[in-house]
Amino acid sequence: MNVVKLELARGLGRHLRAGHPWVFRKALEHTPRIPAGSVVDLTENGKFVARGYYDPHSAIAVRVLTRDSRETVDSRFITQRVQRALAARTALIDLKDTDSYRLIHGEGDGLPGVVVDLYAGWAVMKLYSAGLTPYRPLIVEALKAGVPGLKGILGRDEVGRDDVEEDDGRGSGKMLWGEEAPELIPIRERGAVFLVDAWKGQKTGFFLDQRENRYLIRRLGQGRDVLNCFSFSGGFSVNAALGGANSVFSVDQDPEAIALARENFTRNGLPAAKHDFLAADVFALIQSFKEEGRTFDLIILDPPAFAKSQRAVEAAVDGYASLNRQALALLRPGGLLATASCSARVTGDMFMGAVREAGFKAGVDLALVEERYQPPDHPVRLQFPEGKYLKFYVMQSV
Repeated sequence: MNVVKLELARGLGRHLRAGHPWVFRKALEHTPRIPAGSVVDLTENGKFVARGYYDPHSAIAVRVLTRDSRETVDSRFITQRVQRALAARTALIDLKDTDSYRLIHGEGDGLPGVVVDLYAGWAVMKLYSAGLTPYRPLIVEALKAGVPGLKGILGRDEVGRDDVEEDDGRGSGKMLWGEEAPELIPIRERGAVFLVDAWKGQKTGFFLDQRENRYLIRRLGQGRDVLNCFSFSGGFSVNAALGGANSVFSVDQDPEAIALARENFTRNGLPAAKHDFLAADVFALIQSFKEEGRTFDLIILDPPAFAKSQRAVEAAVDGYASLNRQALALLRPGGLLATASCSARVTGDMFMGAVREAGFKAGVDLALVEERYQPPDHPVRLQFPEGKYLKFYVMQSV
């Protein structure tokens, strides 16, 4: 294997030896003119530190694949990583009454930039680096060989801008192998049924990282009037209704998402006519409810990422504080606020601080009754704290 060697700037080798998988362009002594996806060896004082793939278009110039100089980055390497991830999923997550989960979670599974979600036998793959393009066929072959009962593989590998942490993933999909996926894939999650738009929905079509939190809402929803803000296709709403909620109000600015939420109620045998669905701006609706004096026992806040770049962090924290403060004006005494942040750059402490500030300004005393992060199929390597992006807190008004 012909591997290009890249010398690291002084003192950065320790960072990589400790296990961090990213090397920014400024951390290299020089940037070579080599194709995207080229295998490179990172060296310090000429000595091997790590091996990864090169991306000339990204601020993250190299994503590390291995710190073992004996490992060759080839089809066998990719296959082993896929098989290791699959073994971890089947060992760590409860797949009873569930047929969908994240199979490959990028850096957490030693394949930085690669995301593969499984939806009822269809794999949906997103590649977050142009440097992964040459490896797409190898990943496809590894999935075909390693995933039992695989029906097909759908590609959703649009690449976002360097300075943006999250893209909404609304590009069109393309079948890479196998049986063509339906326009809407019916999946099972903890016994509930959802329709997933894997072709053009956000990300890969559904937010699998909230699976266990949706199930928690099924338990908490019993006998409550529920407001689900940023409801998307109604994952939390369906679970609240399945748990015996008195009423569920689902609001999202996307009319297609609201239509899908209504359909998901019907698919689960829930009377959609008993509940409310509205395509509207969440902030405007909250203000309208406040003016009407309408209140709820359980309010769910699961907005899109507020901080899509490092520059946006301070504004994002302010935004979370403002959103939660406004929502608390609608919460009944003793009610529950389930609030989430998927902004990786906003830490748990920052987010908790925003919620604390919201309670103070709203004049509501809050007690933390549940604190959750992403589930085991979204693993976080301790050397890569950036991977711990999801925060989900349940607060009670006391």
